[in-house]
Amino acid sequence: MKEIVIHSFEELHEIVFADCFDEKIQRYRNNRVYRGMCDKDYLLCSKLNRICGHDLSLEQSVLRSFKKYGFADIKEFTSVWQLLAMGQHYGLPTRLLDWSYSPLVAAHFATEDIYTYDRDGVIYSLDLDEAKGSLPEDLRKDLDAKRSNVFTITMMEEHFKSLSDLNEFSKEPFFLFYEPASQSDRMANQYALFSVCSDTSVAFADLLKKACKESLYRIIIPKEIKLEIRDKLDYINISERMIYPGLDGICRWITRHYADMSRYYRDE
Repeated sequence: MKEIVIHSFEELHEIVFADCFDEKIQRYRNNRVYRGMCDKDYLLCSKLNRICGHDLSLEQSVLRSFKKYGFADIKEFTSVWQLLAMGQHYGLPTRLLDWSYSPLVAAHFATEDIYTYDRDGVIYSLDLDEAKGSLPEDLRKDLDAKRSNVFTITMMEEHFKSLSDLNEFSKEPFFLFYEPASQSDRMANQYALFSVCSDTSVAFADLLKKACKESLYRIIIPKEIKLEIRDKLDYINISERMIYPGLDGICRWITRHYADMSRYYRDE
């Protein structure tokens, strides 16, 4: 996988806007999505696989408990795909992985954790057009007919009423991207979409590398410039106050804003 090591916030901008200008419409457009992680050595692995890797059949128990104990907040949701999206945003172990259309939102997630400033961060980027090409034919044709690269909740429901439908759709494991309805400001502000794999026992990273071998790359954020990236993101209002609207986001931002970061940047 191609890796690009950046040395400044300005260099990050140059990379994510390179080759984005569409001469036909004279606008900046691309088909890329981004995922930021605070440690470049973390695996592209869902929380379900990290927490329940010993017994992936617990996925059904996780969802059942979420629907039972979260009933007051999610009682209006009838789609499993909307339930998964909402649970994912609040930390539920699901098979989903968060991505964003915004490279700067991804940079936020790569730099928000003050306890990982001794490690390099990373932003993954891939082209949705190439990802779509690896889908089973029926799914790819549906996206092409709708002139889209990602599924909506309605489209997901047309093909998969349940997780079992997704699991059994194809003998060969595959992944797709879907964009949830913006049932919360959190989802809207994060410019969010999700990848989901048809077989949780298969390593998602391996499927991704195979499907997107031309377009997949990693932007490495060295630990030495994490604070610069973080401060400049705050300056343009890419912070917890925007990413997590409400009191929890404000408190997260205040905690990080006043934290002593000098231990990571003192001269040896």
